Amino acid sequence: MGTTNTERRILVIGGGPAAHRFTESLASRAPQNLNITVLTEEVHLPYDRVALSKALTDREIDLTLGDTALWEADHVTLETGAKAVAIDSEQRIVTTEDGRTFSYDELVLATGSDAATLSIPGHEHSFVYRTLEDVWSIAEKIEELKTTLGRTPVVATVGGGLLGLEAAAGAQALGAQAVVINSGKWLMNAQLDEGAGQAMGRLINETGFTIHAGYRPKEIITESGNVTGVILANDQVVEADMVVVSIGLTPRDELARRYNQELDLSGSDAPRFTLGQRGGVVINANCATDIEHIWAVGEVANFDGMCVGLVAPANSMAEIVAEQLAGGQAEFAGFDTATKLKLSGVDVASFGDAFAQTDGALEVVYADAPRGLYQKLVVSADAKTLLGGIFVGDASPYQSLRPMLGRELPGEPGAYLSAIGGEAPEGELPDDAVLCSCNNVLAGDIRDAVSGCGSCAGNDPVTTVAGLKGCTRAGTQCGSCVPMLKKLMESQMKKDGAEVSTALCEHISFSRPELFEAIRVAGATTFGEVMERFGSGAGCDICKPVIANILSSQTSVHPMDAGLAGAQDTNDRVLANMQKDGTYSVVPRIPGGEITPEKLGVIAAVAQKYGLYTKLTGGLRIDMFGARLEQLPEIWRELVDAGFESGQAYGKSLRNVKTCVGSSWCRYGMLDSTAMGIKMELRYRGLRAPHKFKMGVSGCARECAEARAKDIGVIATTDGWNLYVGGNGGANPAHAQLLAGGLDDETLLKYIDRYLMYYIRTADKLQRTAHWLQDLDGGLERAKQIVVDDSLGLAQELEEAMEAHVANYEDEWAATLADPVKLKRFRSFVNTAQPDTDLEYVSERGQRRPAEPVSLGTSIPVGAPQR
Repeated sequence: MGTTNTERRILVIGGGPAAHRFTESLASRAPQNLNITVLTEEVHLPYDRVALSKALTDREIDLTLGDTALWEADHVTLETGAKAVAIDSEQRIVTTEDGRTFSYDELVLATGSDAATLSIPGHEHSFVYRTLEDVWSIAEKIEELKTTLGRTPVVATVGGGLLGLEAAAGAQALGAQAVVINSGKWLMNAQLDEGAGQAMGRLINETGFTIHAGYRPKEIITESGNVTGVILANDQVVEADMVVVSIGLTPRDELARRYNQELDLSGSDAPRFTLGQRGGVVINANCATDIEHIWAVGEVANFDGMCVGLVAPANSMAEIVAEQLAGGQAEFAGFDTATKLKLSGVDVASFGDAFAQTDGALEVVYADAPRGLYQKLVVSADAKTLLGGIFVGDASPYQSLRPMLGRELPGEPGAYLSAIGGEAPEGELPDDAVLCSCNNVLAGDIRDAVSGCGSCAGNDPVTTVAGLKGCTRAGTQCGSCVPMLKKLMESQMKKDGAEVSTALCEHISFSRPELFEAIRVAGATTFGEVMERFGSGAGCDICKPVIANILSSQTSVHPMDAGLAGAQDTNDRVLANMQKDGTYSVVPRIPGGEITPEKLGVIAAVAQKYGLYTKLTGGLRIDMFGARLEQLPEIWRELVDAGFESGQAYGKSLRNVKTCVGSSWCRYGMLDSTAMGIKMELRYRGLRAPHKFKMGVSGCARECAEARAKDIGVIATTDGWNLYVGGNGGANPAHAQLLAGGLDDETLLKYIDRYLMYYIRTADKLQRTAHWLQDLDGGLERAKQIVVDDSLGLAQELEEAMEAHVANYEDEWAATLADPVKLKRFRSFVNTAQPDTDLEYVSERGQRRPAEPVSLGTSIPVGAPQR
């Protein structure tokens, strides 16, 4: 391609994400006077290395970055298969391996890094995880081993960091047995502290991985050229048929080193590249090297003594150099090392000063390693400014907290720990808060785009997540900011008076009612099937629990089956409610509150045997608190053997039916409220709904069962049963309203069937019946038309759906006890099935007392048992 006298020749060496971002950014800023040439030794267009794990399981997937039209622009040239081997800074020429020369006015080094390798005997038989060719060769080798060995091959991944765990997960997805060898004492030790690492290990162990931590490999064993195992530093032999090494990255600074060597040999006193102690080309805050007109970006760039293999700082550097070459000013503020990983249902995030290295920093911690749950916030000495955080098992707070880094929190730090039921105050992000760290997009940029004040689409408002991604680049890299992006978009749209989309999330374009109907009509029965037919991507924290809930309500599937285990909310995964001290509560079902003395004795014996705190609940049930994870199946077995079943206190389902003694004992009772309550509880037990719901049956108008404070209330009269709906005794109390009166037993149950099933079909996610009824077009009168008058012609269909639920009901505790695979989830420690027997508990009022939360500034797990 020819150039004119006015054109500046910009030469880029490297074809990775940093090179792509720089080229895209500069080409959009000043295309009229630039000629950009990109040299990449790979044969592919620049692709997304962050998504390499997808290519491991799907060779046909296209990971190409951005719009390929970039490489067809008149002022941009991409040279593939062009490996640069020499730089002449005096003549401003770069020579490639095939002898071609390329002149430049400005040179950008974006050579990235290589996968670090092991310097041990047998290392030549290992694989690395860095390029498309690398992952393709790994996939091919696994398939070859499956054929030649005639069994499941064992793939050992050396390295327990982000890429190592992704490589192990990919090997497992290809049908191999995954083994992870990590020299650190816990996984992801570069991003997580020990408490988080323990929780991470617990969760990873549940995925089926085998973990060997604390020792480095010292030899890869082979026989006749075939790998048979790995010897660790403690001389332990780990059997393996294949070894993948993912222990970090080595900056590709060989061009700079060769340049310096040639100057040394010639005796020249010309400026040299400064190289980092651990490699990399040193840059200043402008991303300039010590050689005039040469810049460095991405993993090869060493800033403040570090080279970092993360996409956010690489993009930031690329934008900074592009801005300067286009005539602007910009400086690199330093590395943002925030990371978020969703791997096989394991949720992990780390950001800011995660290790509390700032002077005076305080840590607010919740830790439950047996449960695989760990949350920590690091705040300033006055407990006001957010400095960093770590989340394992439940990283939902990360989305809203990450943009608040370095700012004063609007509430107490502990309120942001969702694991202990924290209710963080709603706060509005300042315009200058970074919403998307990967692409440095501010909250104000999003608001401007939504309101039509931005530079996209002719300044028209951008009111979809996809549109905002295209306009601002927010959410286009790692995707962790997308939920916050959607929330901010909808908030701004409401301010602007615009209609807000009802899409469940970016992965599901349907609302919850629409998705329920789509799943029902299609007959989908697994999470994967739903995502394949109605979604995109792997799902998120918003849509996963909703899909799990819908499938459960339609098919009565066990929470751990049909691919749902990783999609469930925290409590549903272990069929118990986690308490603030890291233990669990057990609530057996007591239908209608009626219980025999023998069964009371069983509960007493179990509580005494396991040292559980017992309490009568407001719903006429007995709650036993303080069970450890590994104790749950033992407790369930004793209860199930005595005729109890799960009370599903953990699920979005029927909690209980509260009753009075009714006409059986009470002189005011008009009908047998206890018998009706038992009949209702046994009919609707286990029914999954958008939110929990409760019922009450009173034997007369004196209302001892408080039926009108319930989602469904039934009150006996001289004419029969009166049915009330839409009550709520929660944070926003509401009295139930009369739907129908004077009903016999059969009609009462028929109307409840219809009402519940219509609610389950049409309510929004996490919407209680009271709010659903208020939002229903026409409110109570509309509900009457549908339930009583059958105005939609759905009565028979709704009743049949309820009958199917009743017929397919199965106690989740009993089903878990009968399945050895499910029982494997209930272990407190990764490396042993034995519990910690040294725990001691403090008593109060004659019973075990819940442990107190840890005070601000300590790093002891909240609720840690006393020793």
